[in-house]
Amino acid sequence: METYAFRLRPGQDLKAELDSFAVRHDLEAACVLASAGSLTRAVLRFANQSTATILEGYFEIVALTGTLARHGSHIHIAISDGEGRTYGAHLMEGSRVYTTAEIVIGVVPGVRFLRTPDLDTGYDELDIQTHP
Repeated sequence: METYAFRLRPGQDLKAELDSFAVRHDLEAACVLASAGSLTRAVLRFANQSTATILEGYFEIVALTGTLARHGSHIHIAISDGEGRTYGAHLMEGSRVYTTAEIVIGVVPGVRFLRTPDLDTGYDELDIQTHP
């Protein structure tokens, strides 16, 4: 497995930068292996909600996981506030890095991740295809 490690800086958009990274590096199939960092703004879509919720404050990134490719991504995040309350949801664009976001990405060989409409869910879902 090929890996990439990089750091995002204060003010950068976590989701937009992950998607941009996948496009810039022409990633066909990858996943988030590890992360650590903080946010001052979290844009989250909670389970079974159609719209995003914006949280402002200081948050630690306690988990970041998901699949990404130049064809699209599906990223979940867990963050905690200064009192230890933890929120988990879909990561949306607009989430801003506070001090840092340290990211390690793993590239999955031999496959391509596409996002294909699924009639059962109504969402674009992961479509795993063999890729040389």
